[in-house]
Amino acid sequence: MAKTLSIATKPYPHTAFLSEPGFSAGGHGVDLATVDPIYKAFAPMVRELRYDLSELAIATFLQAREAGAPISLLPVVLSGDFHHHSLTRWPGSAEISPSDLAGQRVGVRAYSQTTGLWVRGILHEEFGVDAKDVNWVTTEEPHVATYVEPTNVERTTGKLLEVLERGEVVAAVLGPPALDGASGPLVPIIPDWREAEEAWGTRHGTVPINHVLTVRRDLLEAEPRTVSALYQAFGTQIEARKAADASPGPRVRALRFGVTDEFVAGLQTAIDYALQQNVIRTPVTVAELLDDFARHLGEHA
Repeated sequence: MAKTLSIATKPYPHTAFLSEPGFSAGGHGVDLATVDPIYKAFAPMVRELRYDLSELAIATFLQAREAGAPISLLPVVLSGDFHHHSLTRWPGSAEISPSDLAGQRVGVRAYSQTTGLWVRGILHEEFGVDAKDVNWVTTEEPHVATYVEPTNVERTTGKLLEVLERGEVVAAVLGPPALDGASGPLVPIIPDWREAEEAWGTRHGTVPINHVLTVRRDLLEAEPRTVSALYQAFGTQIEARKAADASPGPRVRALRFGVTDEFVAGLQTAIDYALQQNVIRTPVTVAELLDDFARHLGEHA
């Protein structure tokens, strides 16, 4: 009997096909891991290769690749969003402008969290605030165990929303799960953030990538047709979801399948921001990130 493939993804509409009875790829059944929130699958993937395929934050993938983890990127974006609205303060707290954050304490779940990557890039690009000039207060360690955080990163206890409420930080970077689950309206710090987000998207030609699809390199090398079948299945569902929405918001617009101009632009901007912030320290090209995909799936994709 063919090996059952272990896959870790969040249950999005475009991943529901994985749990359909009888779904298989290349003769392999699928064991869908139950991981909630999905970011708790990231450390086991990059440290232990626990899954055959896994959703992975783009910042985590960049760090894992730099650390030599045998994981390959597939050109599939499972989630993304604009992030100007992700930089928030607690209701009733003192007003502060983005340009005043230098020298201040700002919370983020982990320095290598992808939402933090995008927010720090925005602060530098649009407000002249460099990542090294802010004291980043975190509640979790990096997913990649060998990554050494910058010296202006510290750890605290509790959940990030609690840290923000306690006033230990003047602002916090909160990803979609935390923002969606917050009790009461948090206050975005960036003014006119909706317009600023769309302007960023026009300037960069993309919506920021949060999570991509990755595969163990040994599986990709040994069974490219199996991986191709899964890749195509993800693509079919992503394209169907996008086509079904007549007026898609940024979270749907962010979904990608294939090496499109938008996907390449998203990767390049993530690389640029990551190098700028010491999230990674070794330059890398988009072509290098996609080399395994091109070599092993080029004729099958």
